[in-house]
Amino acid sequence: MKAVIQRVKSASVTIEGKVYSQIKEGCLVLLGIDKADKTENADKIAEKLVNLRIFEDDKGKMSKSVKDIDGELLVVSQFTICADLKKGNRPSFDNAMQPDEAEKLYEYTVEQIKKFDVPVETGVFGAHMEVKLLNNGPVTFVLER
Repeated sequence: MKAVIQRVKSASVTIEGKVYSQIKEGCLVLLGIDKADKTENADKIAEKLVNLRIFEDDKGKMSKSVKDIDGELLVVSQFTICADLKKGNRPSFDNAMQPDEAEKLYEYTVEQIKKFDVPVETGVFGAHMEVKLLNNGPVTFVLER
């Protein structure tokens, strides 16, 4: 499981010209699910996302989590981050989990995040989405479990 985490002032998902979901301050999380991923991976990612200290305190140090700042998460499924780019110029998606299984694990991950009492918005699994964000920093991390 791979997550690209971006600290944002705001983020939104638009589908077919209509805003589907949006958040204010928090994190946009692009979540990719590999063939080998299990619920244990989702449990660890969920806990890490809500506790990752990437927000600044009054001294400018990254010592606060999204939970600490009463922030929100926008979790968007994105199988393309599971691509293998080692050979040739065309991405291989052989490592990405099949859509039906991946959707279940994506939804499970979102439910695990909700257990930490952090507001979570989502995209629509498998939909063509326009994702808009105002990156705060910019601050971006890649997490693999």
